[in-house]
Amino acid sequence: MDPGAAPAPTATGFLSVLEEAERSDLLGRGRRRRYRRGATVFHEGGGSDAIVVVLSGRVKVSTVTPDGKEVVLAFRGPGDLLGELSAIDGGARSATVGALEPVDAAVVAATDFRAFLSAHPRVAILLLEMLARRLRDADRKRVEFGAHDTLGRVAARLVELAERYGEAVTDGVRITLPLSQEELAGWTGSSREAVGKALHALRGLGWVRTERRRITVLQMEPLRRRSM
Repeated sequence: MDPGAAPAPTATGFLSVLEEAERSDLLGRGRRRRYRRGATVFHEGGGSDAIVVVLSGRVKVSTVTPDGKEVVLAFRGPGDLLGELSAIDGGARSATVGALEPVDAAVVAATDFRAFLSAHPRVAILLLEMLARRLRDADRKRVEFGAHDTLGRVAARLVELAERYGEAVTDGVRITLPLSQEELAGWTGSSREAVGKALHALRGLGWVRTERRRITVLQMEPLRRRSM
């Protein structure tokens, strides 16, 4: 990393489970890079020459179906790793990652990342645990797609967003992730129209308040029960 680069913020995400020496070693192997809002961090099908460690800002992980429909796979934020699977197995990128807001990151060459894991076997185990959690989460979402209607899937994602990216306000929890209805539709496997109707129903129940790219959860427990 450039000697003059600003220090990384307090560690969260995957970085938070590393010891200080491990974190310093990982970040010291990378170079600092900033992505503007809307920029593509990497493309699906692209080369696997590096991983990206998010230091600040949040990104969207997505893929595109053969008919051109975007499917949102996940959102990642500070401390999270991007592209670790491709760096490990040498395969092509399995998804596209785009910056939802300005992102500061450390870009670590794949060879350096593998060397880092070899030097820190404990971290390799932690990485396996993280990947196992992501796999379980993906399995859970696949079950939701078959078992829940659109309203239930939207409720589940809003609960998840409030828990991960929520900040307390006077009347509830404001989701700080700037998310469009199209992106929420892509994340829930629904059409934009169906998501719009679901949000309208949730507003009518008094469980959420919506503004442009901003949602506030007013009643968390009823929303949570509807997501089950």
